[in-house]
Amino acid sequence: MNLASIPSPSTGVIELGPIPLRGYAFCIIIGVFVAVWFGNKRWIARGGKAGTVADVAVWAVPFGLVGGRLYHVITDYQLYFSEGENWVDAFKIWQGGLGIWGAIAFGAVGAWIACRRRGIPLPAWADALAPGIAIAQAIGRWGNWFNQELYGKPTDLPWALEISEGANRVAGTYHPTFLYESLWCVGVALLVIWADRRFTLGHGRAFALYVAAYCAGRGWIEYMRVDEAHHILGLRLNVWTAIIVLVLAVVYIVVSARIRPGREEVVEPDRGAPAEVSAEDGSDEDGPGAPDAGAEKDPLTKDEPRKTGTGLTAGSTEAAAEKS
Repeated sequence: MNLASIPSPSTGVIELGPIPLRGYAFCIIIGVFVAVWFGNKRWIARGGKAGTVADVAVWAVPFGLVGGRLYHVITDYQLYFSEGENWVDAFKIWQGGLGIWGAIAFGAVGAWIACRRRGIPLPAWADALAPGIAIAQAIGRWGNWFNQELYGKPTDLPWALEISEGANRVAGTYHPTFLYESLWCVGVALLVIWADRRFTLGHGRAFALYVAAYCAGRGWIEYMRVDEAHHILGLRLNVWTAIIVLVLAVVYIVVSARIRPGREEVVEPDRGAPAEVSAEDGSDEDGPGAPDAGAEKDPLTKDEPRKTGTGLTAGSTEAAAEKS
């Protein structure tokens, strides 16, 4: 008999008058805002401009949502395309079902497009956002609590999760795998922040560390789950995915550190910098090397410009340099 347990909400929807606020969507939205806010602070600390992280996220987030949903629908196609199922449910993202692997992969494509448009390196942007993504996942996992889904095996532990009777679920107390993953993601965020400060990670290595650390936790948490899933050689598909992605992330960290050690010195070029002087007309409108509008011919040299109002001429400067 359980002396204590974690209750589940009776419904995943909060009615705000005529507007239904779905707990799953609310957690995802809050997570995105936190990730962008924290990523912006880290980007500015790296020398970037305020607002750049949000501008790139405008591309990355929609791509990530589409990719996450596609991964879920493809790997759990039987939930939508089997006999008796309604394929239209595949579009009901608010009912749950986002695969982090697809979300990260497609989100990276969207971020790459936005970074190219702004002329900034994608690895540096990903490094700045990495711990924020982990925190966003920690918040987003509570959406599974609202939907009473993705729990683990039955247990009598004091922190067991209460699950009520419903479609495709049996009432009882189970391992709260959503809570395990949420806490693990917080630990991943702290690890990345510490390692980034301690080893000055750059060129995508902070992001790769986040990926590797998350996969390490996702592997054993996924193994505890009891929801229906495809198996390969006795292991759930997502366990294999976590193992493969973990290995790739570690390989990237090692190879990248050897090929491109250190950290990027410039993460965002100054778009306000003047352009080169026009070769056709020698105009000084954009040219940093053209004579200033306030300069005039030095009466002594006849050919060197002299700044008016400064008390210095080209000739006096050279003379002072010789005496020193």
